[in-house]
Amino acid sequence: MKDSLVSRLAARTAGGAVRVFLVLAALFWLLPTLGLLLSSFLAPSDLNREGWWQVFSEPARLTTENYADLLANDTITKSLLSTVAITVPATVLVVLLGAFAGYAFAWLEFPGRDWLFLVVVGLLVVPVQVALIPVSELFGTIGLFETTAGVVLFHTAFGLPFAVFLLRNFFAEIPRELLEAARLDGAGELRLFTRVVLPLGGPAIASLGIFQFLWVWNDMLVALVFADSANPPVTVALQQQVRQFGNNIDVLAPGAFLSMVIPLIVFFAFQRQFVSGVMAGAVK
Repeated sequence: MKDSLVSRLAARTAGGAVRVFLVLAALFWLLPTLGLLLSSFLAPSDLNREGWWQVFSEPARLTTENYADLLANDTITKSLLSTVAITVPATVLVVLLGAFAGYAFAWLEFPGRDWLFLVVVGLLVVPVQVALIPVSELFGTIGLFETTAGVVLFHTAFGLPFAVFLLRNFFAEIPRELLEAARLDGAGELRLFTRVVLPLGGPAIASLGIFQFLWVWNDMLVALVFADSANPPVTVALQQQVRQFGNNIDVLAPGAFLSMVIPLIVFFAFQRQFVSGVMAGAVK
């Protein structure tokens, strides 16, 4: 009895220590985000004088003027719209094409299927930097350099290998008997894909959409090379503001926080599907 009581106390104490450690680690990890948020509500003079932590002693210094200046800054507002115009099509295309290809590799029989899938898996290790120069020459020849369509196509091409790999493995776990029953009921491949496979693959598709959205939204390298320099995405626009950091901090801080909070909203909006997809993949 004594050993049992001691072991239970030790287990509870250890669990509590782990929880405290995890909470402290989470707070430490969120500290830069908190600093960015508070900085976005401080006037540049106050921020340069003491720092964002002065808010805890003088909360009256908080102001929304920085966000008003941000909305009045055409460069930042246009860059946000440009980022949306790049991110949404690149995400939708990757999800749609990846779902079709994943279903084909999982359940359709055609010559060279396994070899083609190995090629797709091999493309996962190809770094983006390898393709910058040849794709730049190609886009310059066909007129897609410094266009939104060019950036979307580049992100789509480099997002498809992971999409096909993820969805093919998920779709392959669907019971064959379920698909055969649908075929016996007269369902064709397209109907089978839209009515059976897609609903069952919802968690994996949501996970893929979140991953792709975050990758494209936060990208700066591809945008810096291929995007229109007169109307760049928000990551490039903020990088250009850094050159004038001392004068534009009232725009830079709220712009940086806004560019960060939008992907967080997308993530939390689909959090349940994302967790379901990750857990399903872990179990399978």
